[in-house]
Amino acid sequence: MTQTTSQPVAKRFTFRTLVLLLIPIILLAGVIALFLTTGGGLSLEAPVPVENLDVERYTLTRNNIDLYVRNTGPEELTIGTVIINEAVMPFTVTPGQTIPRLGRAQIHVNYAWSYGEAYGITIFTTNAIPFAVEVPVAFETPQPSQSTFWGFTLIGLYVGVIPVFLGIFWFPALRQLGRRSMTFLMAATAGLLVFLGLDTLAEAIEVAAQVPSSFQGIGLIGIGSVATFLLLDAISKRQTEVTGSETERRFAVALMIAIGIGFHNLGEGLAIGAAYNVGEIALGTFLVVGFIIQNITEGLGIIAPVLRDRPSLSRLALMGLIGGAPAIVGAWIGGYTPSPFLAVLFLAIGTGAIFEVVYEIAKLIQKDTTRESMPMTVFSGVLTGMLLLWVTGLLIK
Repeated sequence: MTQTTSQPVAKRFTFRTLVLLLIPIILLAGVIALFLTTGGGLSLEAPVPVENLDVERYTLTRNNIDLYVRNTGPEELTIGTVIINEAVMPFTVTPGQTIPRLGRAQIHVNYAWSYGEAYGITIFTTNAIPFAVEVPVAFETPQPSQSTFWGFTLIGLYVGVIPVFLGIFWFPALRQLGRRSMTFLMAATAGLLVFLGLDTLAEAIEVAAQVPSSFQGIGLIGIGSVATFLLLDAISKRQTEVTGSETERRFAVALMIAIGIGFHNLGEGLAIGAAYNVGEIALGTFLVVGFIIQNITEGLGIIAPVLRDRPSLSRLALMGLIGGAPAIVGAWIGGYTPSPFLAVLFLAIGTGAIFEVVYEIAKLIQKDTTRESMPMTVFSGVLTGMLLLWVTGLLIK
């Protein structure tokens, strides 16, 4: 007597399945609609209006102040009064004085401000709820022009491109090192990136406090960093399956290091551009000098995985540009249109990219030390990389 084994029946997505999936969603929409129309038997009216207005940025031009605001409250609000240094000023609002929820508007005030003075601006809604913004130093906001464009481009070159390429210039000398020394450099690169990742995460959390609460800055950090980590990990695994060449794999790791450092330098460019934008020129200059010194070590980190190979000059140049050039873009964005939302997003992406690269380097180090265990070499390398950036960071913080 023969027994027949039944084959599993492949289940298909049918119209019935779609209906079953949609029923809970339709019922949920009905419950929400009923609650919104009837109140569900509850008295939910607030005793006082709940309004929130965020001043995203301001610009100063000759005899003019422009405030760019967003309504992050639960309901629409109307701008009623603008006071500058205790003087009520006439103003106009574009597109209109009533701003819908999450809507943006531009408040324009004709005001003969004086260079170098501090100004306190208070915006009152028609419900007499105040929202204050401080202008610590009155300074004409840089406008897009050929001179400012090249100025911010030079800042990005000094901060990102030049120091990263100076670090890459160590490549011929470092290729002469032995196996243990190369393992030390790989570990130092991992330590350097761990420090950069933590620093980038701290910057993202700090800037997230400036993001309107409706956009949930901390959640944005989580989405950007986790998504970037998983995406790069998937790309890395896919590339490993396509090519089994160790040389190409090490180049891929070096390229991902350049990408992670590039996002970090984008955040540095944003910080410097924003400092110049609000007139903090001394702070901007200080940051430039500090970042120049710190970013030389980033070039070293980019070339560490490929020291055993002979990458072409074009590949070295490509990695240098990927790691350094984003500082130029960051300076443009920070100098012309500083945006906490974009800053948090880019810093979050940089955080995820950096920690994914640390994971890839750890796998390379583990593979390289299979024959000869070098725990103290790895330990001292990681610690050296972190201490190196901590010491150079003393020039910036």
